[in-house]
Amino acid sequence: MKSLASLAGLLALTGCASIVSGANQSLSIESRKGTDVVAGATCKLSNDKGDWFVTTPGSVTVHRAYGDLSIKCEKEGIEPGLATVKSTTKGMAFGNILFGGLIGVAVDTGTGAAYDYPPLITVSMGLTTLIAPPAKSAEGASPVASATSAQHVATPAQSPTVAK
Repeated sequence: MKSLASLAGLLALTGCASIVSGANQSLSIESRKGTDVVAGATCKLSNDKGDWFVTTPGSVTVHRAYGDLSIKCEKEGIEPGLATVKSTTKGMAFGNILFGGLIGVAVDTGTGAAYDYPPLITVSMGLTTLIAPPAKSAEGASPVASATSAQHVATPAQSPTVAK
């Protein structure tokens, strides 16, 4: 009976990222047109765990996931801004291999707790951007995703045309 209680206790401690940071993450979203802040844009954020809505500038809590976070911001009179934000695997997720074993890894990947999005995301109105995970600084500062870390993806209207 004592060993059964010990086993249950060990299983409860697995899923290190789940315990430390949970399956949800708070994000701040801002929208810009060039260098100007666009206040009042309505944004829809989506990943394979659900959909969330926020008005810029603002904050929203999303469910962490392995998959990309798609964002569409709209405001009357301005072309929509589209962004795809790549998730990153948190370093502590790899600690589960040593301390939590396969159960810990399964819990964290299944709940999304093993993944992160940048805490601040800037959506460029009128553009479609791919926001790759920025490298963390040597001091471990939190990454920030913005136009400087975004890769511009040409939309059909912006693609060069070839004269015939």
